[in-house]
This record gives sequence, C-alpha cells and structure tokens, in this order.
Amino acid sequence: MAVPGFTLGAFILLLHVSSVANYPNGKITNSCHRMIPEHGHSPQSDPVHHISVSQMTFRPGDQIKVTLSGLPFKGFLLEARDTEDLSGSPIGSFTLIDSQVSQLLTCEDIQGSAVSHTNPSKKTEIKVYWNAPSSAPNHIQFLVTVVEKYKIYWVKIPGPIISQPNALPFTTPETTIAHLSTLPPVSHLTKSFNASDCGNKKFCIRSPLSCDPEKERACFFLSFTRDDQSVMVEMSGPSQGYLSFAFSHDRWMGDDDAYLCIREDQTVYIQPSHLTGRSHPVMDSRDTLEDMAWRLEDGVMQCSFRRNITLPAVKNRFDLNTSYYIFIADGAADDGRIYKHSQQPLITYEKHDVTDSPKNIGGFHSLLLLKAHGALMFVAWVTTVSIGVLIARFFKPVWSKAFLGKAVWFQVHRMLMLTTSALTCIAFVLPFIYRGGWSWYAGYHPYLGCIVVILAVLQPLLAAFRPPLHDPRRQVFNWTHWSMGTAARIIAVAAMFLGMDLPGLNLPGPWKTYAMIGFVAWHVGTEIVLEIHAYRLSRNGEILDDARIQILQSFTVAEAEGHAFKKAVLAIYICGNVIFLIIFLSAINRL
Repeated sequence: MAVPGFTLGAFILLLHVSSVANYPNGKITNSCHRMIPEHGHSPQSDPVHHISVSQMTFRPGDQIKVTLSGLPFKGFLLEARDTEDLSGSPIGSFTLIDSQVSQLLTCEDIQGSAVSHTNPSKKTEIKVYWNAPSSAPNHIQFLVTVVEKYKIYWVKIPGPIISQPNALPFTTPETTIAHLSTLPPVSHLTKSFNASDCGNKKFCIRSPLSCDPEKERACFFLSFTRDDQSVMVEMSGPSQGYLSFAFSHDRWMGDDDAYLCIREDQTVYIQPSHLTGRSHPVMDSRDTLEDMAWRLEDGVMQCSFRRNITLPAVKNRFDLNTSYYIFIADGAADDGRIYKHSQQPLITYEKHDVTDSPKNIGGFHSLLLLKAHGALMFVAWVTTVSIGVLIARFFKPVWSKAFLGKAVWFQVHRMLMLTTSALTCIAFVLPFIYRGGWSWYAGYHPYLGCIVVILAVLQPLLAAFRPPLHDPRRQVFNWTHWSMGTAARIIAVAAMFLGMDLPGLNLPGPWKTYAMIGFVAWHVGTEIVLEIHAYRLSRNGEILDDARIQILQSFTVAEAEGHAFKKAVLAIYICGNVIFLIIFLSAINRL
C-alpha cells in the first residue's frame, strides 16, 4: 500500500502483448521479421492505406522518398525487402523526415532498416527517405504493417516495386504477401467443468483446495488429463478479463511457457505465449493447440484445449512430461488487450509432472518467509516502537521508581526498543533468503527498508554511549536520539505503505490502505491527546506569585489525576494497536 501517489503508480495498468499496437512508443523490434502484430486476432484483408515513392528506379546510394498514407492509424512498421524473397531480411536503411512521428529500428542487426511510430496518436501520413545500399538486389518492394486499433490491423501491405535501371522486368508472383496460417477452430463448451475426477483421472490444481467449478463460482480450477501422447487442459475461474497459467522452472516469472484465455466482448480467445523476464507475455502461434473450446456464464470464464506432450520443433513450448512449478493468474482485459495481474499468482508448493499420476493439489499466493517478514515488521513498527515512544515521552513521572537500578519507564522503553531492533533485523534478512539476493522489482520498498534497519541498529548503539544526566553533551544526545528515532518511524511507515502493495505479500485491497491510514491517525491522535493533557496539567500546577490569581488545585492532586488519565489513555491505545495488529496479521495469515 502507498500514499496516493505511490498507489497510483503501483497500479498503472501495463499492456501485456509484444506487438505494434501494444507498444505505443514503437519499440517493436521483436516484430521485425514477420511484421505481424501478435494480438490474437485475424488481420484485415482489404488494405485502406498505400505506399508511394518518388521514383521507380534506383542506383546504389540513391535516396528515395517513401510516403505512407490513408485513413487515420496509430501504429505502423515499414520495411524494404528483396522482391524475390519477401520473407528475407530488410534491405537498405531509412532516413527520417519527421522524428516526432517516426523512428528508426535496428532489424536483423541492420541499423535503421525499418521505421515505426513514436506514439499512439492518430496519423494519416508518414514520409521517410529510403537509402539504397551498395549491394542492393535488382528489385525492391516496400511492405508496411498498419494498426488502426488493437484488433484492426493490416499485415505486409505491398507497396511499389522499384528496380535498378538495367534489371530485367520483374514478373509479379500470384501473391506478394506471405500467407498467414489459418487460425485453429474454436468451439463453445456446452457444460461446466467439474472436479469429480480430480486425483483419479485428472491432475488438478484448485483454489480453494476442495472447490468444484461446477458448483462454486469463486473456484479457480486447472486440470490436466493425459490421453496417449497429448494432454487435455481445462481452466476455470471468475474473471471478466483473462485467465492464464504457466509452467516454470522456478518460482520467478521469466522464461516460462504460458497459456491465456482472453475475453473480448462475449468471446474468449485461447492464446499460447512465453514469458521473458518480468516483461509482458509474447504471444505465439496457436497452431500447437487443438480442440479449443470456451464458455462464459455468470462471470465465470472456462476454456479448454489439447496439446501434444512434446513439441520438439516448436520454440518456447515445454515438454509436459517434466516437473515444473505451475502458476495460475487472472487480470483485467480491454478490447482483447490484457493488463498486469493485480494480485500475486497462485504458485504450486513444489514442482509437478502433470502427465504423471493424477493428483489434487493447491498452492500459495505468498510464501511463508514473506508472511513472516510482513508480520515481524508490523509487530515491530505498529506495536512495540509506538508504545515505547509514548512511554518515553509521557510516562517518566508516572513510572519514575527504580527497578533493577533504573526507572521503570526507562526499563520498559529500553525493552520495547531493543525488541523493535531485533524484530526488524530478523525480518530484514527473510526477503533476501526468499529471493536469494536483492530484488530489483520491489520499487522503493527495499531501499527504505535498508534505511530503517540502519537507524534501528544505530539507535541502541547510540543509547549505549548516552552521557550522564547533567553532562553538557546530554542535550546533543537527546536531540540526536529523538531525530533518528522519529526519522526511523516515519520511513518505516512509508516502507510499510509501499510493502503492503507488493504482489508478493498479496494483501487484499483497498481496505489495507484505509487500515494503515487508520493506524497512523490513531497514533498521532493519541500523541495529540497526551500533549494537550500534559500542557493542561502543567498550567493547573503552576504556583504563581500574583496573589490576585487563585490556584485551582494543588500540584499533587493534579499530578495524581494526570497519572490516572495517562494510564487510561495508554491502555486504550494498546488495545487499539492490538486490534490493528490482529487485522494485519489475519490478512497475512489468510494468504
């Protein structure tokens, strides 16, 4: 969780497709070769955009103006190819005329060999120069992919063919556009999946563990049924956007074999993909899937497909007769585009071979180490440090009697602060054990956490060298000790706000924001009440020389009443802190 600015930044929706349309900045080098936006939709057949050139012949070193024009469009990818090998590498390079709307790309290791958009604003015309290389083939054809919007695009629209002066006339083949594979057929499921064969014929992953998708709307369900050399996959869950699962060699996103069921209007598209690092899924061809079917009913999405256990000739598809961690995730989708999942995916506790003996298993959204990290930090910075600060600030006169050579308030304060430092240090190392090192995907949270740990360690070390009460350096110590402690508390609260938003902890929202704000208001309000009370107590206890002013009560009586009031406030405050702590720990424990 975070303050509003951080919360907004943490939940900015990011597109999950590697394509022309899904990269509004035009950085689409992955699409250079095929020039196909991997949107999971069929391209349009009749182009409404065209390419024109300033001349029809060229010599090596010539510069030819190329113009793309037509109805308004958002994205494009322009290349020049050998007319006799349109599936080959791009030829030559381009020079920009307007760098505000177009940019150069390096495709096939050829710098400036393609041109794309720089932003998603609508445009009707693009002009660039094409530079003929010294080793150019006899005939060149310009090809362009144009994206009007996510599901409306044209692939490899053919442009003019330009030729070298002495080249023989080029005979146009029957088609100059590479044929796109026909999308596999998709059918409609007639009935819901069920869990009756889980552990018997099906390898099932369910959340909650004993749920049945046929009877419970909130059931996330994934099953694998082996049939000779293929596996039938069924996936179900409450989603208005998309459902997905992935096979992974480890518990981290990256280099994974993933499959998505994406809702668009009243249709579901089934799409294989692969994950590279923590970037967006790269959509792959659906040719590897068979018997695809889907169903939408009452907010529940269900889809199924069959794929071979081994696909040796297909890149990015894992062999299913090997053990993997299995992820299940869901998220929002709009117009067929998918966005980052808002909560941590469900991950199996260990690796499994889905073609092995049928099982019925579950998974976790947050690992025990991360739960322990969050719980210890909450105990330290919601409970022990807060109570310790109030006792040092307001309870010196209340508990001034000596205990083991020191005042009671000091002993309680020191015990609570040492507990805070110990809990903080223990909690600090847990994420490093979990991640096996530093996490570069946790934003500012780990940096603030490091500062908090440093201050939490320095505070007791500084206190160990506290000067005597009447030493001239005591005032410097007091201010330094207070400043470092206050800074640690403020930074710790900020770190907790940010940490609660991290998907690894997976706390439910948006109540977590309100609960944390409530705790901060509760603590600040308690301090204000005690400050006002201390001020009123000091005013009532003043002994004034002016005989015209009557003293309302003796200092002894006021002091006794003040001590009782402080104890009552502290008791109420501790009860409130315990309630907040129970709320946070219950939320962590449920994951």
